[in-house]
Amino acid sequence: QLQASGGGLVQAGGSLRLSCAASGFTFDDHAIGWFRQAPGKEREGVASINQYYGSILYADSVKGRFTISSDYAKNTAHLQMNNLKPEDTAVYYCAADVGPRTNTLEKDEYEYWGKGTEVTVSS
Repeated sequence: QLQASGGGLVQAGGSLRLSCAASGFTFDDHAIGWFRQAPGKEREGVASINQYYGSILYADSVKGRFTISSDYAKNTAHLQMNNLKPEDTAVYYCAADVGPRTNTLEKDEYEYWGKGTEVTVSS
């Protein structure tokens, strides 16, 4: 089971740090991804990490503003979000890809999903 936390309301230009914690599940060599879904839009990949292979991916829309990190020994991952924009408003989810892939931002490749945490950025 995965659980995302750390969401909240922040003004544009502000920062938030999201956390993803696993229970009954170990990260091992799996990719851990952050995804978001805004109202009326499809869920999209934001950032993903596979610490085992040293791989990190970012969506173009968040490059330079968001930083993903992880501690696989503790089965935790984080998403540091800086310079937030109103268009970053969404429910954010963490997920795990246990398939034979090093890393991906394709949501359909992720098998395990946690409950989301809501991020609202006001202008």
